[in-house]
Amino acid sequence: MADKMATRQAYGEALVEIGEKNKDLIVMDADLSKSTMTASFSKAYPERFFNMGIAEQNMYGVAAGLASAGKTVVASTFAMFAAGRAFEIIRNSIGYPKLNVKICATHAGVTVGEDGASHQAIEDISLMRSIPGMTVLNPSDGVSAKKAIEAAVEMKGPCYVRLGRAAVPVIYDENMDFQIGKGITVKEGSDVTVAATGIMVNEALIAAEQLAKEGVSVRVLDIHTIKPIDKDIIVKAAKETGGIVTAEEHSIIGGLGSAVAEVISVECPAKLRMIGIKDRFGQSGKPAQLMEEYEITAADIVKACRELI
Repeated sequence: MADKMATRQAYGEALVEIGEKNKDLIVMDADLSKSTMTASFSKAYPERFFNMGIAEQNMYGVAAGLASAGKTVVASTFAMFAAGRAFEIIRNSIGYPKLNVKICATHAGVTVGEDGASHQAIEDISLMRSIPGMTVLNPSDGVSAKKAIEAAVEMKGPCYVRLGRAAVPVIYDENMDFQIGKGITVKEGSDVTVAATGIMVNEALIAAEQLAKEGVSVRVLDIHTIKPIDKDIIVKAAKETGGIVTAEEHSIIGGLGSAVAEVISVECPAKLRMIGIKDRFGQSGKPAQLMEEYEITAADIVKACRELI
């Protein structure tokens, strides 16, 4: 695998591989298949691919119908239009009857870049995890993205998978153990924990390297499953380290920060800092500039760790 890969690219490749084995897999898209990377599946298995046009609510309604007939359905569009525009259909037609539909949404977060606030979904995790019974996955790199798609297709029931636009560094090798609901300790540490998700796992590792030079031992957790969240790994970190810094490319309202706060406030009260988007809309700009503007860089994680210690 390349040194860098967009999680959406890994998603497209995974679909083709899974489609060869799983003949009941149907893939749908809302006229964005070149961007979401479902175009690869459409070329390999045209009879099992449906371009539903720019009609996201209808797409998820049809996906529900196909799932109720026994098919495994993966339906993609940008995160803003999946979690946002189609929320009511996903809630009532997929979530309520617990249908086997996988909402694989790409172009999430501010690193969508120049497309601006209208296309930068920073509320999608919050919306999707509020739906009863919805599994929510947010892989950090190309390897974990492929594993996440495989796991999502294998599980029964509704699942939301959050994917990004930009190429991000590859963290894992092909032997990584991806289990829904089980966080990963990417780096051991004893002074403070950074619980990160999605592209912020790499930022957390950069921050840990910087803090190591100052003699600070940082534990880095990859919380790739936001729901059901791994309570055990979070409580263990709260007990064994000086506190937890959460890091996400999402609003701190209802996202990973909120999810971790819900766990430790009940199970093991501990110091907590949240790195994420603070009650603001996105804006147009280059991804790196936007990460600085919204204070979601490795430098911001370093600062939060120092404050917490």
